[in-house]
Amino acid sequence: MPNSTDKASVLPAHDEKAAHVRRMFASIAPRYDLLNHLLSLNVDRIWRRRAVDALQWERSPDGLFLDNCAGTLDLACELARRAGFQGRVVGSDFTLAMLRGGSHKTSALPVEPVCADALALPYSNATFDGATVGFGVRNLADLDEGLREMARVLKPGARLVILEFTTPRWEPFRSLYFLYFRRILPAVGSLVSKHDSAYSYLPESVLRFPEPPELARRMAEAGFRSVAFRRLSGGIAALHWGERR
Repeated sequence: MPNSTDKASVLPAHDEKAAHVRRMFASIAPRYDLLNHLLSLNVDRIWRRRAVDALQWERSPDGLFLDNCAGTLDLACELARRAGFQGRVVGSDFTLAMLRGGSHKTSALPVEPVCADALALPYSNATFDGATVGFGVRNLADLDEGLREMARVLKPGARLVILEFTTPRWEPFRSLYFLYFRRILPAVGSLVSKHDSAYSYLPESVLRFPEPPELARRMAEAGFRSVAFRRLSGGIAALHWGERR
């Protein structure tokens, strides 16, 4: 992806973001999983395992958990397949095509797909024993409102784990990664997905998203305590966690 000075941004205006994101993900849903694994060289599977490891679901093995912005339900299924897990996972996403694209994965698993908006979750206060978000908070039309909503539906002391892209800080890896992220990834993504801008939106949205320390600060402001984060794979992604106050 060229710098924003090279061409017009593919990011939508703030008041158009929700509709834009829904249309975009509906369009790429048929190739979404393939591209996730291809473009990450399957490292995305490891990241999801790390996210579930950080959830501390073992404190409530028969509890009710939320996978917010669930997409094609990979993260929800990762939790549901864990040995000793006896609870249920609600996989919540506002793009029905994404949920349908992952529905075949939930056979015999305690995963319930629900089409719902992350900024207005249709769940009562203090419903869930824990929650995850995999690569979803970056796409919210209002990040802070989304964090507050997740705090609202979690029980006091329940843990939220966020997995999100970030950018490496050390050279020369940073420069090499940016070459891949800005140039190669959009080209391959566009070719495979048949979508002109979705895989240009990805790097641009990551570059505009708050760095891990800022996201941690905003989690704390939204109602979480003991907030921390850990960078993964040299800083390509970051794992954030905190407990509902």
